[in-house]
Amino acid sequence: MEFSAQQIADFLKGKVVGNPDVKVSNFSKIEAGEPGTLTFLSNPKYTEYIYTTGASVVLVNEDFEPERELKPTLVKVANSYEALASLLKLVETFKPKKVGVSPMACISENAKLGEGAFVGAYTCIEDGVVIGKNAQIYPQVYIGDNVRIGDNVTLYPGVKIYKDCEIGNNCTIHAGTVIGSDGFGFAPTADGKYDKIPQIGNVKIEDDVEIGANTTVDRATMGSTVIRRGVKLDNLVQIAHNVEVGEDTVMAALTGVAGSAKIGKHCMFGGQSGVVGHLSIADNNVFAAKCGVSNTIKKPGGMYHGYPHMDAHLFQRAYVCFKNFPTFRQELMDMQKQIKELQEKLNNQE
Repeated sequence: MEFSAQQIADFLKGKVVGNPDVKVSNFSKIEAGEPGTLTFLSNPKYTEYIYTTGASVVLVNEDFEPERELKPTLVKVANSYEALASLLKLVETFKPKKVGVSPMACISENAKLGEGAFVGAYTCIEDGVVIGKNAQIYPQVYIGDNVRIGDNVTLYPGVKIYKDCEIGNNCTIHAGTVIGSDGFGFAPTADGKYDKIPQIGNVKIEDDVEIGANTTVDRATMGSTVIRRGVKLDNLVQIAHNVEVGEDTVMAALTGVAGSAKIGKHCMFGGQSGVVGHLSIADNNVFAAKCGVSNTIKKPGGMYHGYPHMDAHLFQRAYVCFKNFPTFRQELMDMQKQIKELQEKLNNQE
């Protein structure tokens, strides 16, 4: 399907600079752009490529002004990255969705499938499951007893959802993810062994959540592990039992959250972040990659680095000292040597 630069600008409420009739039918990276494709510029590090790209149309921010002649047509918008996301969503809506139930799927007579659902081969849907409209359930998915799944949910191959869990509307869960496996609960005994604590709770995932591949969200010991509306979890994230993740919080790959931690709204976690159990984090806090949150954060809107976590500005100042330790050590040794030589001279003079 082709779109002209003017049609794109009208959809995005943007402004065309160049030929409004040029057409595109695909997307490309700005450094590898080809004729007939659309690309975007949002990161200043890639500005040099706008002068060499072969793409026909480039989305740019409103304040972008070229320093020399350009070949592509520009579409100026308030935020080029958000505009690209809107276009990609539009294109996605034109892609045909799978329909029908594979004869090789195993579906309980007591399960209910909503209108327009697709169920792939070797998927197993157990007793009491209720699935909403337009679900896309790919092959080899397992859905346990009494699971509730909302409308417009996509479960990619190999997703496993244990019994009694709840998934809201418009959620996407990628391949290999496990929802509702047992939390890590064991009680030490007098003889040095560990007794398993039955995990009798569930997982509740609210609307508009997306979870990456091979992520795990453990069921609660009692009550629910809760993933609030709009949360985005990357691949290989671990959410332990009884955790609550607040609305629109995002976590990059390899983040781990220990049991019963409560995380606020609009927080951001870089890759390999870690959160200690039984603490709480206020809204709008940001954690850099490999940050370790070791105690409760009551103040909203902070930025943190390091392990244990510390204020980002303090961490940067401390890191300057840390990386200069070898120099400081050498200077200290030189000073000690000079002092020793001076003392020896004074002693000889006496």
